Amino acid sequence: MSTPVRWGILGTSFISGVMADAIAAEGETRIQAVAGRHPERLTQFADQYGIECRYQDYDALIADPDVDIVYIALPNHLHHDYVVKAAQAGKAILCEKSLSVDMAGTEAALSAVADAGVFFAEGLMYLNHPVVARAVELVSEGRLGELKAIHASYSAAISQFVNPGSRGTLYNLGCYPASLAHLMLQQTGLVTPFNGAQLQALGRRGGDGNVCESAASLRLRNGIAMQLHSAEDYGLHWRFTLVGSDASLEMVTNPWLPGTENNLRLTVHEQPSETIEVAAEGDAFLYQVRAVRQALEASQLQLSRPAATPEDSREIMALLTRWEAATATVS
Repeated sequence: MSTPVRWGILGTSFISGVMADAIAAEGETRIQAVAGRHPERLTQFADQYGIECRYQDYDALIADPDVDIVYIALPNHLHHDYVVKAAQAGKAILCEKSLSVDMAGTEAALSAVADAGVFFAEGLMYLNHPVVARAVELVSEGRLGELKAIHASYSAAISQFVNPGSRGTLYNLGCYPASLAHLMLQQTGLVTPFNGAQLQALGRRGGDGNVCESAASLRLRNGIAMQLHSAEDYGLHWRFTLVGSDASLEMVTNPWLPGTENNLRLTVHEQPSETIEVAAEGDAFLYQVRAVRQALEASQLQLSRPAATPEDSREIMALLTRWEAATATVS
């Protein structure tokens, strides 16, 4: 791995720009190349970020020997194909969420990563942020008592921007509350918390035929109750609350878009609430870039906790696909 680590970015969408800004802000790695299929947008993006090496062929960027890590910022349904290609080329990989839109693609991607022995991380960027680490500490320390229930929701008006192949709100937004719930449940001793969970869901479909809103109720095998909700045609609204036998913990700041100032609210039952402030140097994308760099410099094949491991990504995807399949919808 070269020093500094050299990024290749697949795609010139909004999220590619957010990552490019984070790479520049972190300052210890650099963007080597970018690939996009729309010449005008590719030129504009490359000029904005001072990227000299430009490709209109995604495969050509992956084959570039001067690229160390491939950042896959394409629509969800394309993710697994390019994870496989990047892994087979021996590249480190940061793949935007969700890893795929089905389990066949998920398994193909993770098998390719394992076979190639390359670094892989799913872009659940917020898991690298200090506000999530602090919430994990509070749960692990037993400040809530025994965890009893999770209420999590994320909605945002993004439906006009998303590719229909991305398969709707569960893979675009629902992955965030699902993955944060997964992490918190692991603090209770459940390594694979979603396995064996009972699940029921109701929702509706948008004009593209995909699930655009869904609410799911789950009962986990240890008895914890969980409610998940996601919508992509209204918002912005978020909720993430953990309810324990002794206290509840609420993420006051948007946990999926944390910044430099973040608040948690801890409430011992029937007592006044305590606001816990968590300071940070920047947003979640900055911390994700830093975490990836540090992992690569240490020759690690995955990010350190509380970020998701490849096995975590597999279980989160399994829940999302179950959630989609279980959603009884109306138009």
